[in-house]
Amino acid sequence: MASTVPHRIGILGGTFDPIHLGHLAIAEDARERLHLDRVIVIPTGQPWLKSGQQVTPADHRLAMVTLAIQDSPGLEVSSIEIDRPGPTYTVDTLVELREDLGDEAEFYFILGMDSLRELRRWYQPERLFELCTVVAVSRPDSRDVSPTEIEREFPAARDRIKVFRGPMLNVSATDIRQRLADGRSISASVPPPVEQYISEHGLYLSDRTATVTHDTDDNTEDADRVPG
Repeated sequence: MASTVPHRIGILGGTFDPIHLGHLAIAEDARERLHLDRVIVIPTGQPWLKSGQQVTPADHRLAMVTLAIQDSPGLEVSSIEIDRPGPTYTVDTLVELREDLGDEAEFYFILGMDSLRELRRWYQPERLFELCTVVAVSRPDSRDVSPTEIEREFPAARDRIKVFRGPMLNVSATDIRQRLADGRSISASVPPPVEQYISEHGLYLSDRTATVTHDTDDNTEDADRVPG
């Protein structure tokens, strides 16, 4: 009987407020390096680590991610965290994905080096290493964390963590929002359809009204699980 080849699935979560070229470069780079069959890009619902911060409504963030990856066959978007009520916890997402995709799937959870350093603040962080391989990606201004440091705090991380230096695109969602508030161009930072969407919906203006999330999540985005 022929053996079943596991599906290698990357998971890239974040607030994506907004998604930008740095996020896409990380997703594609991880897909190639780790020989992933696909990368699922998951905008957060209620990110609990951003409790009290202004976050753009989820429908806009989901629409921007959908537009950003529409021409990238190796990437797909999921609304799993937006659809699930209550605070967004990564372990819950991984459990739900396991139920949906089956035991043959191998999960590689992609996050930024800043987020790796904050892992102890996450909800049930030790369970991450039971559910997936954690892939930490450096950003241009980040201090690298070695797997040994993480393994000392989380013994289950042994052989379940990978660290590599990602594409050195010095772009952040914070800078994009500031540029828009100042009336400056963001065409070098986001895909054209995302720039058009932001313009059409008047997002990130200096007097914009954003939702305030409560009891939110461990998916960061300028501390975003990926370079922000």
